[in-house]
Amino acid sequence: MSTLRTVDLVRGGDTLLVLLPGAYMQPENFVAAGFLAALESRQLALDLRIVALDVATITGSNALLMLQQQILDPARADYRHVWLGGISLGGLLALCQAADQPQTVDGLCLLAPYPGSRLTANAIARAGGLAAWEASPEQLADPEFRAWRWLKSPPVTLPVFVGHGTEDRFADGMRRIAERFPVAARCTVPGDHDWPAWQQLWEHFLDRFLDHCAAPDKR
Repeated sequence: MSTLRTVDLVRGGDTLLVLLPGAYMQPENFVAAGFLAALESRQLALDLRIVALDVATITGSNALLMLQQQILDPARADYRHVWLGGISLGGLLALCQAADQPQTVDGLCLLAPYPGSRLTANAIARAGGLAAWEASPEQLADPEFRAWRWLKSPPVTLPVFVGHGTEDRFADGMRRIAERFPVAARCTVPGDHDWPAWQQLWEHFLDRFLDHCAAPDKR
C-alpha cells in the first residue's frame, strides 16, 4: 500500500479539514486556485490538509482504508474536530467514508460532489426514487450504493456544506445529494464543473459555514 502525499496549511487550529481531489487533480491545483490563500486571509481556527490521490487510487478498493489509516485516524491525536471534504469524485469519496465510518467525520465540505455512476442512479430511479429504494445485499458491496443508503437519512447533527455550479453537467445528481441536507447547508453558484465555480464555493464555505459550525466533540 503506497503512502499518501499531502499538502498542509497548519495554522494552529483545533479543526482539520481534509480535502480530497477529483479525477486528475493534484494538491498543487488547489494551491494555484487560491484555496490556501483564501483560508490564510481569514481568521479561522482551521488547518487544511489536501491529499494527493491518483485516479487508480481514488477509484480502487483500498482508497477508503488508506484514507482512514494514513490520514483520518492519525489526525484524531492532534485535532478536536476532523472534517472531510472534496471536489467531484473526492466529494463522493468523502460521502462514502461518512457512510462507512461515521465516527471518523465531524463535518463535510462537498464541492460539486460527483453523484455516482449511471448504474447507481438508474437502479435507484427504477425503485421509485431514494425514499422507496431499498439496497440489495449485492448493491451494498458497492461504496456508491452505501453512500446513497446513508443519504436516505443522514445525521441531523452533522455539519455539512454542499454546493455546485448551476450549469454543472452533473447538477441533477448533485441537487439530489444537496436535498438530503437542510436548506442552510446548500449553495449554488453560476458556473460549470470547473475551478471558477469551485473557487466561489470554497469562498462561501469559508465565509458562511465553518466560522459558526462546530461539530460535537467525539473524542
